[in-house]
Amino acid sequence: MSATSPAPAKPASTNRLNLELKVYKGLESTLCSGCGHDSITNSLIKGLFDYGVEPTKVAKLSGIGCSSKTTAYFLSQSHGFNAVHGRMAAIAVGSNLANHQLVNIGVSGDGDTASIGISHFLHMVRRNTQLVYLIENNGCYGLTKGQFSATADKGSKQKGGAINQMTPIDCCALAIEMGCGYVARSFSGDAKQMLALIKGALAHGGTAVLDIISPCVTFNNHEGSTKSYPYAKSHEDPLHELGFVPYFDPVEVDYDAGSTKIVELHDHSKITLKKLAHDYDPTNRTQALDLLHKANKEQLFLTGLIYYDKESQPMDKQMNLVDSPLATLPESRIRPSADTLATIMEKFK
Repeated sequence: MSATSPAPAKPASTNRLNLELKVYKGLESTLCSGCGHDSITNSLIKGLFDYGVEPTKVAKLSGIGCSSKTTAYFLSQSHGFNAVHGRMAAIAVGSNLANHQLVNIGVSGDGDTASIGISHFLHMVRRNTQLVYLIENNGCYGLTKGQFSATADKGSKQKGGAINQMTPIDCCALAIEMGCGYVARSFSGDAKQMLALIKGALAHGGTAVLDIISPCVTFNNHEGSTKSYPYAKSHEDPLHELGFVPYFDPVEVDYDAGSTKIVELHDHSKITLKKLAHDYDPTNRTQALDLLHKANKEQLFLTGLIYYDKESQPMDKQMNLVDSPLATLPESRIRPSADTLATIMEKFK
């Protein structure tokens, strides 16, 4: 660096709410050393801090599994609900209806989502519940010694040598089919990509599904596993290079024509997608599904923003809910009078 060169700018110690990063942290992790889930938690903490989310305005939701423990590791000042196995999505719907002013963040696993909880997951997505839904996907049941989960790739090898013969469930494809307006896939070892996708999910106005491959270092990180660190690192193929500009920062950078696509989110934040080897449009639903079917068939590990639909209406808008959270309304506003109730019942005769 020359004597006249300006010193690089230091990262801000506080965010736009004048809060420090430590406010967004939680308890120390008790997961296995090197677990991909901890990397996702770190990116989530950084994303919440950068975006300026008020910690006390967040509802953290989880089910059962290693992934569901991670809600203890961020936002110690927020609300939280640890549901039973597979029921987190259903609880999220109720939480969103009771208070649609909260920022809902759900952390689930591939077992919690794609096995016991798949019916709840599908209906939660169909309703377009306002929720950032993180799937920490390791292709196995880490709490019960590493059996194959429903997302394990066909032909993948278990630590004990067994080969998976079943077709995997693709949570991203299911989410798109059910009308989800923000669908992404990433890798816990790619912190830069994860951070941009998490910020974009926070800016989205409905259900945002992020399927993040997160290797289980204890039971599913061996040769032959398609959810291991070595496999993910050597096979990851990003669709684009991502950047994120929040709504409170103006876009002042000129991008080369034809090389970058700017996607405006519901709150007017922007995701910038710089084209790499793929000529891919994430707003094209048919192309997104074709891409996922091809990736599944050829066992490609494509990451990035898979699909975005700006026109999707979140559940509270569909139901025309009042601005005040339902949980705070007095009885006088939610209990109809005898005459009103009689009029309503008469319509059903």
